[in-house]
Amino acid sequence: MTPSPAPLTAAERRDLQALLVERQRHLRGEIKAHLRGTGDSGVVGLSSVPAETDDWGVGDELAARDIAEAKQLLSELADVEAALARSAAGTYGECVDCGEPIAPARLRAYPAATRCIACQGALEKREAGPPLTAV
Repeated sequence: MTPSPAPLTAAERRDLQALLVERQRHLRGEIKAHLRGTGDSGVVGLSSVPAETDDWGVGDELAARDIAEAKQLLSELADVEAALARSAAGTYGECVDCGEPIAPARLRAYPAATRCIACQGALEKREAGPPLTAV
């Protein structure tokens, strides 16, 4: 068993919080730009369809893609804002499953991480379900 990483230092915490705040600002800008030009987020992709075409299948596909992209951006923004809330509460950098410190290298790679590597791996294994077998 590998030893737990040391808790974050005050300097690491400040640096990571700055990364989170910058990512939050960037994501908010991306979301605004993504949804600009339409009053209905359900038809974002329709603005990309050339006016001279009647290919609504293309429009539907573009709309579905745009909605998926917007959902991804919103999901990441929610993760970042949750990490900022944990920082304010003093629990940032602690694994939500085991309570051990999350390695600083993991937090630098993904500052909104909520789990240590071991617990994240266990979660992904549970979510994947049983292995598929050949028939």
